[in-house]
Amino acid sequence: MSVESWVAENHARLLDELLSFIRLPSVSTDPAYAQGIRDAAALLRARFERIGLNSVQYLNEGGHDAVYGEWLGAPGKPTLLIYGHYDVQPPDPLELWETPPFEPTIRAGHIYARGASDDKSPLWIAVSAIEAWLAAEGRLPVNVKVLIEGEEEIGSRSLPGIMRRHGELLAADVLVSADGGRWRPGRPSVNTNSRGLSGMEIVLRTAARDLHSGRFGGPVGNAAMTLARLLATLHDEHGRIAVAGFFDGLQRPGNRDYASMDELGFDEAAFFAEIGARPGAMEPGVRLLESLWFRPTLEVNGMIGGYTGPGGKTVIPHEASAKLTCRLGPGQDPKRVFEAVAAHLRAHCPAFADLEILDPHDGARAYVVPEDDPYLAVVERVIEEVHGRRPVRVGVGGTLPISSMAKEALGLETVMLSYAVADERIHAPNEFFRLSSFDEGLRAWTRLFPAMAALRP
Repeated sequence: MSVESWVAENHARLLDELLSFIRLPSVSTDPAYAQGIRDAAALLRARFERIGLNSVQYLNEGGHDAVYGEWLGAPGKPTLLIYGHYDVQPPDPLELWETPPFEPTIRAGHIYARGASDDKSPLWIAVSAIEAWLAAEGRLPVNVKVLIEGEEEIGSRSLPGIMRRHGELLAADVLVSADGGRWRPGRPSVNTNSRGLSGMEIVLRTAARDLHSGRFGGPVGNAAMTLARLLATLHDEHGRIAVAGFFDGLQRPGNRDYASMDELGFDEAAFFAEIGARPGAMEPGVRLLESLWFRPTLEVNGMIGGYTGPGGKTVIPHEASAKLTCRLGPGQDPKRVFEAVAAHLRAHCPAFADLEILDPHDGARAYVVPEDDPYLAVVERVIEEVHGRRPVRVGVGGTLPISSMAKEALGLETVMLSYAVADERIHAPNEFFRLSSFDEGLRAWTRLFPAMAALRP
């Protein structure tokens, strides 16, 4: 039986097993979901063993387990380190979901559930392609090592330690990520860069406790208002980041990057209309796609301070806090960016307030795959073969920590073959994944292995 015939014969089972995988609430950031994390890791481990991978084990450096397995029966052929993540974002706000977030529901050719697009379906496709080859042919054309982690949504905190401890186990010729995303449905694309990440939480205090606004209003600082003014200093009146040293090391996009932007024929008006937003917030002189893929950001993700319950409460809040994150462009150092933002906040904090800055120690550099990488060329050929059209190279506005970590710790470049699509509401209510992408992804991943075998390791 051919690999393609095996996939067709087992398609319904593979999809049904995917739905069971998605059903597990593997939220990495919230301890209330710890059992869901454990169950998802256990399901992957059992599947690795069942389909014929060897050396199946958990890799752990103090966080959630990563799941590892390998098949190394193709001497002289390249070794692919295949990556994905089984953890997902919290489902909140629950009231905005049309169907329960951890009960995958198929409507109009889409699977609706948390984690359906990011990253459970894409990684399941990759593992299913391995299963197809081992079941139909008894072997793979290349060597594979599979690493599925459970902490991507919290910055892949344990991965650097895992790579240091298990460098020999994870040694390969290239990392192939099932995480990432296609640009738009119907437009073949391949990811060639992703932005980095740095973040912090700040707490500002102006008194020992909340105070009556009549008895103390005037001479005592309002923590919420003071925090708002402080955060407003992070950008100038044109929306440009106003932090000294923030842009140190930032590299401009190359000519090939600008050519890819032009090739897309991007509809900026449709972009804003789709998300219910209006243009005008972007820094002047920057193209929209450049802003999405290469330019750094400094965002307030959330603010808390004072009374927010029903009705009114005449109070001066003594404490307010905010969570900040920065998406980083190529060349920026997450630690230096953190230090620059922290220094700015301390310098602009008024004397009547105390400022505490908490460092979560999460961070990742931006990553750009070399333009002439031979493994990237193979991925592009496979995509063209499956879709009948040459893929355009696109960036990922989000952060894929694995890429910079694998480069630094293992010396590996990363190529991406993900069948998620950018419009699938990842991290938001009603996340979904297209069933058509499941089929296309299986065709691409099963063809990727023999195509990669033609390269010299």
